[in-house]
Order: sequence, then C-alpha cells, then structure tokens
Amino acid sequence: MSMVDNLRKVARLARGRGRRVDLSHPARSPLGSTVVNCVIYRDGKRQEAEPSVEESVARVRGRGGHGGHGFVWLGLHEPTETEFARVAELFGLHPIAVEDAVHAHQRPKVEQYGDVLFAVFKSVTYVEHAELTETSEVVDTGEIMVFAGPDFVVTVRHGRHGSLGPLREGLEADPSQLAKGPVAVLHAIADHVVDDYLTVTDAVQNDLEQVEADVFSPRSPRSADAGRIYQLKRELLELKRAVAPLARPLQLLATEPTRAIAPEIQAYFRDVAGNLARVTEQLGAFDALLDSILQAHLAQVTVAQNEDMRKITAWAAIIAVPTMVCGLYGMNFDHMPELHWRYGYPLALAVIATASFVIHRGFKRNGWL
Repeated sequence: MSMVDNLRKVARLARGRGRRVDLSHPARSPLGSTVVNCVIYRDGKRQEAEPSVEESVARVRGRGGHGGHGFVWLGLHEPTETEFARVAELFGLHPIAVEDAVHAHQRPKVEQYGDVLFAVFKSVTYVEHAELTETSEVVDTGEIMVFAGPDFVVTVRHGRHGSLGPLREGLEADPSQLAKGPVAVLHAIADHVVDDYLTVTDAVQNDLEQVEADVFSPRSPRSADAGRIYQLKRELLELKRAVAPLARPLQLLATEPTRAIAPEIQAYFRDVAGNLARVTEQLGAFDALLDSILQAHLAQVTVAQNEDMRKITAWAAIIAVPTMVCGLYGMNFDHMPELHWRYGYPLALAVIATASFVIHRGFKRNGWL
C-alpha cells in the first residue's frame, strides 16, 4: 500500500462511524477540563497512560525520543494563560506563538520557531437548519493551533467543535504513518481540517441551489429573497476567511525545503494544498453565482415595480375621465350645457362609461393591465 493510500485510509477511519470514546470532550477527559489527553507514541504505537505531562515528556526524552522513536501528543481545550504557561515552559515554546495559542481569533498561518512548527487552522462545521432564513447560521468556525516539535505535538482547540479525538484514533489505527513523527500528525490535522472544508462547501452548495431555485420561482416571496441572499453571502464570507489565508502556508509546507519536514512528508502536504485549492475555487464560484442571483433578484423587483406603476398609471387615467366630468358639472353655474335636459344625466354616465371602456381596452391591448 502506498503512502497516499495510507493517508486516505486514516482519513476514512477518522470520519467513520462507531468511534470509541471521544476524549476531546472535557466531561469525558480523565485529565481535567483543559488537558484533553496526553499520550506517548513510540514507533507509531500508543504507550501506557502517563500520570502527568511532565513525566510523559521525561520518559520520551530519556529514551531517545528526539530521534523519532517516540513523541508526546498533548491535547488542550481553551487553556488560560496561567494553565498554558507551564506547558510553554516545559516544551520551550516561543512566547509569540504561545500568545497566539491562548488568545483565539487568529488568522490561519504556519510559522517556524527553530525546530518547532506552529500552525493555526480555522475549523468549520455546517450548522443544520430546516430552511434558510434571513437570520440562519450556516457556518460555525473554531480554531486549532498545533505545535509540532522534534519529540512532541501540542494541539490547542478553541470552539465548540473541531474534535481531534476521532482523528487521533484514526492515526492510531495506522502505526506506520504515526511512526513518522509529529510532522505526520500536523499533516493529518491539516488534511482533516481541509476535508471538513470540502464537506461544508458541499452543504453550502445545497443552500445556494435552493436560493437560486426560489429566486426564479414564480411563487417565491420576493420580499424575503434579498435577506436570504445577503445572509448566505455573509456566511460564505466567513467560510472564505477560514479557507483563503491557508493557501500560502500549505504551499510553503509542500514546496519549501525545511529541516522540520522530511521530503516524503511534503508530498502529503501537496495533496492537502490541492484539495484546499479546489475549495477556494468553489467558494469563488459560489460568490460569483450569488452576485448573479442577487442582480437577477433586483432586476425582478425592478420589473415588478415597473409593472405595478404601469397598472397604477392606467387605472389613474381611467378614473380621470369620470373625475373630470363630475368636476365640470359640480361647479354649480346656472348656465351649464344640458343642465336641465331630461336625458343629461344618463348621457353623462354613458359618456363616462364609454370613455373609460375605450381607455381600459387600449391599456389592456398594450399590456399595461
């Protein structure tokens, strides 16, 4: 089995059903609310649970883990500055990267501090809804920060989703891939995040197609269509903010030579960068299509308003005839034509009816009514 096939197998396992206990949830974590999990991997195999992070690091470094035979994977969920300070000191993390990891809302990026790679990923999930409305939430975002050193991986997760428990289990099912070290974990996380982008993009496409169908449906409530289109554009913009900035960092990981990434691992990042490029192209096409749908909707509204104005103008012209006749005979002059004629009143009604009929027929023939 090739290396790419191994990666795809890991991804399938990570997304598969029938998972074991998700240790990424604080309520299920045996190590507390901030430390999700701390595990030693040696030659790709999970070792026995350790009583503390400090002891895990000591055992790895005391047995030559720096050479690639073992590393520690520490998972954290929304740690405070105080809680993360000890971790930063233990692993020798750069202060700038530590500050970014503690405070969320960072732009996706990949930076290198000595032998340590620091990556920020925006995790996304699709928010299920029965019907897209003007206030529907379509995309929810979180953040995953990854420190990949010679003998450790530290992941910091922010947000309600983006669990790495299934991903960890998928990697553990493929020891040969996990034996490649912390950078292989970094790749797996990047691949997992980008796969989520693909899933969310496909779901957003369904919403886009529904909006498109509704806009061009004669039974569509057009007053609400503009709000739905703008809401979908806002959610699409949030998705683009998560996806677009990651293109350059992934490209650098896939092409730039660096001592932190082995050449064989770079091939994996090229595959992830290709998938990300596909997502970026789809989002660009969605945005252009939404602009076209919005323009078409506005054109429909304009046409409908013009039709309404023509009808109003036509009826105003018809009503002007009896208004004019009644106005003339309502001036109360003594010497008015046919004022005292017996058939004057029926004749006036006949003139009003005939004139109104002729004007109505003319507007009808020209499509104004």
